[in-house]
Parts: sequence; structure tokens; C-alpha cells
Amino acid sequence: MDPANLAQAQNEILGRLARTLSRKLVEAAGLRIGQQGALDADPHDLLIYGWALFNRATTATILRESQLVFERVLEIEPNSVGAKIGIGYALAVNVANYWSTSVEQDKARAEQLLLEAIEQDANDARARAALGLLRRLQNRLEESRIEFETAIALEPNYAAAFWMLGTTLILLGQPDAAILLGEKGLRFSPSGEAVPIGYMTMGQAHLLLGHVEQAIEFTRKARASNPRIYITNTLLAAALGLKGELDEARAVLVEAIKLRPELNSLARWRAYMTWGSPEYWALRERTMNVGLRRAGMPDE
Repeated sequence: MDPANLAQAQNEILGRLARTLSRKLVEAAGLRIGQQGALDADPHDLLIYGWALFNRATTATILRESQLVFERVLEIEPNSVGAKIGIGYALAVNVANYWSTSVEQDKARAEQLLLEAIEQDANDARARAALGLLRRLQNRLEESRIEFETAIALEPNYAAAFWMLGTTLILLGQPDAAILLGEKGLRFSPSGEAVPIGYMTMGQAHLLLGHVEQAIEFTRKARASNPRIYITNTLLAAALGLKGELDEARAVLVEAIKLRPELNSLARWRAYMTWGSPEYWALRERTMNVGLRRAGMPDE
């Protein structure tokens, strides 16, 4: 095996070992919290528990629960870097998943906390990834790209950072590059809570390139892992619509709109989603929006 492949194999093994150790720490922390009561638990245990909830946040309710745990840590330790990152990351994910009802307020507080955390520790990969996500939501896409690249440089087997960087590249109008990053992330983490992000990124990139079969394959995988995400259902509906599988496309779109009734038209979605380059929106108009219209989503 040549040195480059050997190094990659070693990184993948280390990543799997870290995830196994993390699960064991989470189980132990959860047991202690159950015994002590959440309000009186050790802040270190609370942080572990908060991240466990965050990583399993398939609904807005679970994400909010993780944020509340981080808020409790910040009450106990006002300078806690981990708590600031956790709250900032949760607020950004809330916006990104179309769950937020106070978008600008969530982004403003996330920015404050994440910048404070990075000032305290500039080499925390999770803080950099969270800021990368926030910069994407602010449509500061080149800054988003730099933050994700920094996160990957700090932690080379951070699979979710590859996928989130891929989404930023999609929004910069570079879906081909996003596919390469998605594949790399899946090599580092072929299973686990974050994998639906990888599938969703790959599905969206293939959809924008007009690769309909691949888009359906990856968005089906993402939806099977977590059927409660609006964007995943919407992407699958668009891909099916673009292929001409209209009965299923309409049924999936109905499920998407049940999850977010207020995002029931292209105009309303565009009003919420204020991020993306002109190149991205041009690609989307030729592919995704065509599929959604065929599935029954109106323009207004």
C-alpha cells in the first residue's frame, strides 16, 4: 500500500475508534445524568449528553432539547467554549433545516456565541464547522468554504465537515466538486447519525447536474434514514418529478408540505432560503424547480 493510501486507511480506522469511544462516553454520561438529575449534573457530563442529543436531532424538538442542555452548561460555566459552540451550532441547524421561526434572531445569537468560542479556542474543528454553516446561511459562501476547509485541516476525518463543505460548494454552483467531497466523507463514515447529511448532499448535487437516477438513489437513502426532514422529501419529490414518476413525486411532495405547511410554493421557499449564488439558482431553475413544478408545487 502506498503511503497516501496507508495514511487514509489509518485515518478511517482512527475515526471509527473515536466514534466507538464517543458512544461509550455518551452512555456513561447519560447514566450519570439519569442518576443525578439534569439540573445537578456535572457540566462535562451535560456537554457529552447535549452533543449526543444534537447528533440524534432528527426533529426540531430533539434539537431544542440539545440546545437547552447547552444553555444549562452556559448558566453553570459562562465561559464554556463547548456550550457556546453547542448553542451556536443548534441555532444554525435550526435555520438550515427550515425549522426556525425567528431566523434573523437565531443567526445573530449563533454568530455572537461562535465568534466568542473561536476567540477562546481558534483550533476547535466543531466551532469552525458551525461557523461555516452559519456563514452559508448568511450567504457569505466563500467565508463558509474557508471555515469548513479549516475544520477539515484541524480534523481530517471529520466526515460531516466534508458534506457540509459540499453543500456550500453546491450553493457556489459547483455540484461536481460536492460529489467528490460527499464520496470522501462516506469513506470516512459509512454509517452513523450524520450519514443522512452525506446522502442528502450527494442527492442534491446529482439533481442539479440532471443525474436523475443517482439523485433518486441518494435522496431515498437520506429519506429512509430520516423521513422528518422537509428538504430531503422535497429533493426526492423534485428528482421523481424530473424523471416523470409523477404519482410518487406528488405523494412525496405532500409529505414534505405536511412537515412545513408554510413552505408550500417556490416563492415561499425562496423567501426563506436567502442563500445561494446566481450560478446555483440558475442550475436549480433548470432541474430542481422543473421537477417540483411537475410534482405539483406552484410558483406562488
